[in-house]
Amino acid sequence: MTAVLRDATPADAPGIAAIWNPIIRDTVITFWPTERGLPEITQMIRDRQSAGHAFLVADDQGRIAGFATYAQFRGGAGYAHSMEHSVSIAPEQHGTGLGRRMMAAIHDHARERGHRIMVAGITGSNRGSIEFHRRLGYVENGRIPNAGVKFGQFHDLVMMSFDLGAPVTTNA
Repeated sequence: MTAVLRDATPADAPGIAAIWNPIIRDTVITFWPTERGLPEITQMIRDRQSAGHAFLVADDQGRIAGFATYAQFRGGAGYAHSMEHSVSIAPEQHGTGLGRRMMAAIHDHARERGHRIMVAGITGSNRGSIEFHRRLGYVENGRIPNAGVKFGQFHDLVMMSFDLGAPVTTNA
């Protein structure tokens, strides 16, 4: 069965944590240093959705198989139409197309709300994510050397963006 994409609810926090926390704890995919607690995830869901931004989950027969969310890229009115996303899926879902489906859903959500740019900040060593975003039509805007630190080492940050006003690409 294909996972159903839907709005996240506070009840989804444990499933989101089960995907997110191993990434935080064990990888440099995110520079976030500590695992996310259930109250923090619950509040993030509420905050994003109340601001009109998406926080979606992929529900595979009651089990959370992935999540995708976005929020304003930087503070201030000048960035009101520039969003930054986060997408993570369970390891067994890699290569199934779920990541592409989730990205298409948050792109559509943002586009419907008049947003123009979706930004991705990706650890420079995460070649899989860089290539995934490239296949979706993201372009690399630059690399910030040593922008983040994790596990006692500095890591580059690759900035990529997708023009939500541009025609949809089908090369993914």
